[in-house]
Amino acid sequence: MTRTAPRTVQLRSAGVGLVVELCAPLPRILHWGEDLGHLTDEECAALALTADGAALHNSPDDPRQFTVWPTEADGWSGTPAHQGHLAGAATAPRPRLVGAQETGGELVLRLADDSAGLDLTLVYCLAPSGVLAVRTTVARRPDADPTPYDLSAVTTLLPLPRRAAEILDFTGRWCRERSPQRRPLGHGSHVREQRRGRTGQDAPYLLTVGVPGFGFRGGEVWGVHIGWSGNQRWLAEQLPEGAGVHASVLGGGELLSPGEIRLAPGETYTTPVCWFSWSGAGLDGLADRFHTLLRARPSHPVTPRPLTLNSWEAVYFDHRPERLVALADTAADIGVERFVLDDGWFLGRRDDTAGLGDWTVDTSVWPDGLTPLADRVHARGMQFGLWVEPEMVSLDSELARAHPGWILGPGSGLGPSSRHQYALNIGHPGAWEYLLESLDAVITRYCVDYLKWDHNRDLHEAVQRSADGRDRPGVHAQTEALYRLLDTLRSRHRGLEIESCSSGGARVDLGVLARTDRVWASDCNDPVERQAIQRWTGQLLPPELIGSHVGEARSHTTGRLTDSSFRLLTALFAHAGIERDIGACSPDELARLKAWGALYKELRPLLHSGRVVRADSVGDAALLHGVVAADGSAAAYCWATVASSPEAQPGRVVLPGLDRTGSYRVRIRTEAGLPSFREVTAPPWVTAALGGWVTLPGPVLSGAGVPMPVLDPGQALLIEVRRTARERQEPRPAAGT
Repeated sequence: MTRTAPRTVQLRSAGVGLVVELCAPLPRILHWGEDLGHLTDEECAALALTADGAALHNSPDDPRQFTVWPTEADGWSGTPAHQGHLAGAATAPRPRLVGAQETGGELVLRLADDSAGLDLTLVYCLAPSGVLAVRTTVARRPDADPTPYDLSAVTTLLPLPRRAAEILDFTGRWCRERSPQRRPLGHGSHVREQRRGRTGQDAPYLLTVGVPGFGFRGGEVWGVHIGWSGNQRWLAEQLPEGAGVHASVLGGGELLSPGEIRLAPGETYTTPVCWFSWSGAGLDGLADRFHTLLRARPSHPVTPRPLTLNSWEAVYFDHRPERLVALADTAADIGVERFVLDDGWFLGRRDDTAGLGDWTVDTSVWPDGLTPLADRVHARGMQFGLWVEPEMVSLDSELARAHPGWILGPGSGLGPSSRHQYALNIGHPGAWEYLLESLDAVITRYCVDYLKWDHNRDLHEAVQRSADGRDRPGVHAQTEALYRLLDTLRSRHRGLEIESCSSGGARVDLGVLARTDRVWASDCNDPVERQAIQRWTGQLLPPELIGSHVGEARSHTTGRLTDSSFRLLTALFAHAGIERDIGACSPDELARLKAWGALYKELRPLLHSGRVVRADSVGDAALLHGVVAADGSAAAYCWATVASSPEAQPGRVVLPGLDRTGSYRVRIRTEAGLPSFREVTAPPWVTAALGGWVTLPGPVLSGAGVPMPVLDPGQALLIEVRRTARERQEPRPAAGT
């Protein structure tokens, strides 16, 4: 009797491939990475044949395989796909495949674990960008044992080859988010756990493993992002015996507290989406896949990103209506398109020790409400925005006095405050409804176009009081309640845009970005710090989703003095704005801001649609980054120096992303001002480009490179590139050669 070979499913898109063999008892992953092309039946059979390794000494008698749901039942000694128990029993899951369906780039696998009465559904969806989204649903059967199933963890894992041997992830702190760190991938588990109740300033962000020495422009890399705004667990893991014929695994999921998810019969748990991608073109290639994914979303902003003025570093808590109306008028005069009133407008909020939770206008400060300011902003053709921090509460507030039980914390008493505040238990139906109606009323009354949604502390002892009076873990419920609140507000106010801000950049993830329109990358507007923060925030997000503002000459957060041209050009390569007291600016400063704003509006169609590129070979003291149009017809580059260097001059530097067979015009834009040069004379091409367009061929710009000018530390230069109307033609080889 002939045995039918298991069916093999191929998901293919944009040069990425996932190959899964639908075998019993569990499907196994044969390949994830570079697209192998459309495999014939014979080629699929060969791939499956070579997916069995050796049976090793002192190991299971059958060769180990790496399945879609790795557990000890497979001989897998690494992190299991899921962990849980029924009152201490049913701790050895043995799921089996009971159904599979593949349609239009999506593979749905249905597994059953009879020991715990669980039905598991895995969904793999490969987007046109080549990014693979994986989500799992764990369901208790309605007729299962009535004992609640304590789900401890669900971890999504994909295999990596031996050549993936170096890890890049991120750490950080307030005002220094997304700082990269690299290390070899050795034996054992590289595990990052985020226990902050939010994504965190030190989040791994995009955990990447690649060939040793991978960079922005080259090297094969694999990455994962966990699209979740609560606690998370990320890992890259390598066992001595490997993962089947693969070397290691990459993955993650939500980090659950003990007892946080207890599934009674009929209840379900759905994991956050884990977003995986592969690139053979280095970190820029990986970033381009995620940028393409995000730009294809129906919810992605499609209107030009408005030039913004935020009032925080202009007035702080000094809310005087006449001063803020004058600030709005000056903003309109220089071309600002969105005016945002930051912290300090609501009841009792004269400093950061009181008022959070009381989302009504403080009439002692604003006797006529916000109407005069909002009406003036709208009359001047700008959008009106407000700062809010709905998930937090001050003990000195009417809300806390009326509903002390709505504060998130143990019944035995609250722990220490952070920034003089506590978290509101928005998983409580009453608290959630209060926030919805309070925010809805403010948005409706003042025709609010935009909310800057802040979250200024970690969630420690984040427990809720259950119906039986016991403390239960609350981060999962808090995160889901946030998502429901954002979704409901947006459904009520279709044009409303929301920014995710959290002590700066502590909540930057694809979970919150599914329902917001940009992130605040950092509270630090110092351009020296911002160059690095934006460089790495852009590894996941395109520029139009990253807020960046021009601050005062002396940074509010670092005390460093920087030139205006450096500050202006740093903010240009994002969703740009202003955060300073422009009412105190001189006429020359206002003229410079107005010219820069016009430059931003001119270039934003390019900056907010093109491919982000970053150079590898310019050392630690200088940065070259830019955006190249999707069709290659235009580009803008920022050449920035953040420190001094022992090298006297940078020498030839390649402008990444251009076509070597093309011909280009190049000029240096001076609307933001000129940098301070550390040289007697600039390279001749720079001198020519300062005076207008200079023509340079593709082999020079993107092959040999051009000598960059020597800038003083804390300086930047804007280079614009346009393809000439007549392309350079490569000489054709002679006949017969």
